[in-house]
Amino acid sequence: MRYPIWRIGVFVAAAVWPLLWLYEAWSSALGPDPGKVLVDRLGLGTLILLLITLAMTPLQKLSGWAGWIAVRRQLGLWCFAYVVLHLAAYCVFVLGLDWSQLGVELSKRPYIIVGALGFVALLMLAVTSNRYSQRRLGSRWKKLHRLVYVILGLGLLHMLWIVRADLKEWAIYASIGALLLLLRVPPVTRRIPRLIAKKPPSATKA
Repeated sequence: MRYPIWRIGVFVAAAVWPLLWLYEAWSSALGPDPGKVLVDRLGLGTLILLLITLAMTPLQKLSGWAGWIAVRRQLGLWCFAYVVLHLAAYCVFVLGLDWSQLGVELSKRPYIIVGALGFVALLMLAVTSNRYSQRRLGSRWKKLHRLVYVILGLGLLHMLWIVRADLKEWAIYASIGALLLLLRVPPVTRRIPRLIAKKPPSATKA
């Protein structure tokens, strides 16, 4: 396994946050409605991990270090793990495992449908993230995994629908997502490394 310390560090960093949030919820450190706070944090964590996952390829192309790609699949799977925890927390703390309330929730909060579509798409990517699926699907594998861009759009729309009153934080994540997508445009991807490689002109002596 290449870059073992780096891989382990990423694993620990991704694993520690849900454990910390669960401990805070258990110790009543998340306020009067710890369940809702936990649902929100896991949802935001999913979006952040998705953005970090998307950043791996541009970072590798800009820096030339293969370590970014070495943890891309792991980060993608952590993103899926977070969305599973987000969904589980919603079912437990918001629905109270009362499935009869789901129809009411969907009519009151249609952004749940958007989140569910993102979850299904992430599930498809997680299930096919292994090498067997890559060999089995061939060229179709890359086409399937371009769903990650759709998932990003769904995630941002899901968040936008929730935080309509305060768009500042959402705008930050949307801007980062737009930048990451821009960096994947082939002409931009080819040009930026050349610009970075150029040495600044030496200062002219007076």
